[in-house]
Amino acid sequence: MKFIRVLLFPIVPIYFGITWLRNRFYDLGLFASKSYHFPVVCIGNISAGGTGKTPMVEYLIRLLHKDYTLATLSRGYGRKTKGFLLANDTSSAKTLGDEPFQFYNKFKNEITVAVDENRQNGISKLRALKKQPNLILLDDAFQHRKVKAKLNILLTTYSNLYCYDLVLPTGNLREPKQGAKRAQIIVVTKCPSDLSQSQKQTIVSKLKPKNHQHFFFSSISYAREVVGKQKNVALQDLKDFTLVTGIANAKPLTAFLKKEGLSFNHLEYGDHHDFSKKEIEVISKHKLVVTTEKDYVRLLEEQQLGDNLFYLPITITIDNAQVFNELVNSKI
Repeated sequence: MKFIRVLLFPIVPIYFGITWLRNRFYDLGLFASKSYHFPVVCIGNISAGGTGKTPMVEYLIRLLHKDYTLATLSRGYGRKTKGFLLANDTSSAKTLGDEPFQFYNKFKNEITVAVDENRQNGISKLRALKKQPNLILLDDAFQHRKVKAKLNILLTTYSNLYCYDLVLPTGNLREPKQGAKRAQIIVVTKCPSDLSQSQKQTIVSKLKPKNHQHFFFSSISYAREVVGKQKNVALQDLKDFTLVTGIANAKPLTAFLKKEGLSFNHLEYGDHHDFSKKEIEVISKHKLVVTTEKDYVRLLEEQQLGDNLFYLPITITIDNAQVFNELVNSKI
């Protein structure tokens, strides 16, 4: 795959030019971008692949849902439906997409969850509801410039900072790295928990933030037990299980489990993987299956897996969390 990407390098200037020109037209007002009189917060990245958007959305939900009538609006990547859809008790990962369904599963009593490829239409539909949201979190919408968010939070991973990357198809950037200037907050995600102050300063100097931008660092915190339909199991009680992942980067998870001294077999699939019947049959033969929460909501309906399916919850810890929380509240 890497060799093919190198061969595709001649396409990079074309992709760069198209995306740069598109952004420039929005910056100049030649392409229309709609603003709103209530706060819209965008959480996104300029890199393809997992930068930790879902845990960040969940962090913001916990931070803000008590003070606002809150809704999340996602594209609904990988779903089998189209257009605007409001989550309800008949929804699934197939109708909503795995991440929105995860939001609904976890926060359905606190927030409204919706999906729509057209974010302007999705916002209009949400605002027409009887329970009208006065704060909308846009999940993975940094490139969706038809909506002008009041606050843009840009994520980049510690192990793959956007400053070192190229645009697609040779690199992973969805747009030129100059696009990062649209963010008011930049969070370097998936950092080691012991990242020193000097290391942080080095990262900041490499990313070269603008004067209007605020910098934070976050790390993943794993739960001490896995969660299943009928029971939870402490990590130290897991014996010879099978880890199933369909996420962009499973390395931090596998590194954590190995550090805990756990023995497991790993079945690794691509991000947002749509499991086939044959793959479900293979997975169902394993006595104990542990997966990520995002994969869990996709596998939840597979009755073959029974009560042997568990997921490991994660949260994020943000350095200077109080400053971050106060900044978010002040911006919206």
